[in-house]
Amino acid sequence: MGKPLSLTQAMVRPHGHAIEVRINAEDPEADFRPSPGCAVRAAWPAGEGVRVDTHIGIGGEVPPFYDSLMGKLIVHGETREQAVERLSDALRSLHIEGLPTTASLHRRIVADPRFVAGGVDTGFLTGLAQ
Repeated sequence: MGKPLSLTQAMVRPHGHAIEVRINAEDPEADFRPSPGCAVRAAWPAGEGVRVDTHIGIGGEVPPFYDSLMGKLIVHGETREQAVERLSDALRSLHIEGLPTTASLHRRIVADPRFVAGGVDTGFLTGLAQ
């Protein structure tokens, strides 16, 4: 509308910790091969500090022609420890059936003590996709 913002950058203060994982229709056990198909069950997590951005519900299709992203699962907590715990709980309650997803890999990542401790980089993923 051409009006200036009511906030300045100096007024924006980070608060807490957030972690996002992307649930893709890919098979981490098969070198992340795309897995187009139909979700015969799609139960996404909910609750305090949990946000899901998705277009997939029961009967939702992932076509072979586009990105395999099914949804983003974002958690927020006052501390990193709380965010990791919320992510772990959310991933346990996430149930998608009918096609392979990256959820199994995210469950292994969040259960790994190196991830829980923090400070990992992409080299950490070596061996987790097996």
